[in-house]
Amino acid sequence: MSVRKFSLATLTFLVIGLIFFSCTEKVSSGPHFIFKPAPRPGIAAKVADTEISQIELHAEIESEIYEAQMRVYKLKFEKLKGMILAKMMKMDPNKKGLTDQEFTDKFILKGKEASETEINLFIAERKIPKEHINAQMKERIKQYLAVQIKKKAIDDWIALQTKKHTVEIYLTKPKRPVFDIEVGNAPFRGGANAKVTIVEFTDFQCPFCSKANDIMAELKKKYGDKIKIVYKNFPLPFHNHAKKAAEAALCAKEQSLDLFWKIHDEMFKNQDKLADKDLKELAKKVGLDVAKLESCLTSHKYAMQVQADIEQGKKVGVKSTPTFFVNGQMVNGALPVETFSEIIDEELKK
Repeated sequence: MSVRKFSLATLTFLVIGLIFFSCTEKVSSGPHFIFKPAPRPGIAAKVADTEISQIELHAEIESEIYEAQMRVYKLKFEKLKGMILAKMMKMDPNKKGLTDQEFTDKFILKGKEASETEINLFIAERKIPKEHINAQMKERIKQYLAVQIKKKAIDDWIALQTKKHTVEIYLTKPKRPVFDIEVGNAPFRGGANAKVTIVEFTDFQCPFCSKANDIMAELKKKYGDKIKIVYKNFPLPFHNHAKKAAEAALCAKEQSLDLFWKIHDEMFKNQDKLADKDLKELAKKVGLDVAKLESCLTSHKYAMQVQADIEQGKKVGVKSTPTFFVNGQMVNGALPVETFSEIIDEELKK
């Protein structure tokens, strides 16, 4: 009897021991990192006697870090704005006896809804095919516009209230990463000695780049020679005509800067017509010497310059098109004019 008890106890001990040692072995098999405060500012890690700086850590991921920080900032700011709205409604004498929603509907959103004209304008601006337009589609557009209208109405109401009540915000907005972008002999529009330089890395077959071209035209119209818009090539590998189109644009610049911008704009307007024969037609349309263009393209005279732009873009973190640098501050995508204007206005004040 005692022998049996001993055996069971021994077996239990052995099983527990095996579990303990197997778990211990599993934990110790991973990296043994020591997390502790840095010995001095600017140090991210130390491997034996070699230090890794925060600058090295952030290199090539600056834009991703900024975007992550902005997501956190926007999350906090939107909640804060909602709290400010609630406080302001509570101070309004008309709020008495009404819920927040009732007050919002009666005094902020009353009479504000998407009209048929606004729905049709939305369809036209986004070039939605006629065959896709039906009652269900229009209802979805109306709901989307309702969200935008509500947001603007609330912002407008808060703006009115801030004239009566002081509101101080203590959140710190993340700063965009800043890069040193060499312009070189790249084509540009605007003032040669402008205070603000916008460098655009673009691709003639990229739909968002076509939209960005319109945005740049709006900025040029708004700021004139106060800004300098510089063109850089970044044809993406999966766009089969983009690299040739980039070379064609630089060949056109050889004939004149004005012709460069003419074919530049035409290629963005005709992104589905950038094969060799199409380029010839576009060249004729804008007044280029087609024979000279063909000779330039055949020799691949500007292939190395296109590749140099690509390499420069990669070094400063360009991963997609369009990517802009406004006085070195990175802006990813065809963002609204207001986004660019905010940065431009700040830079012009300096």
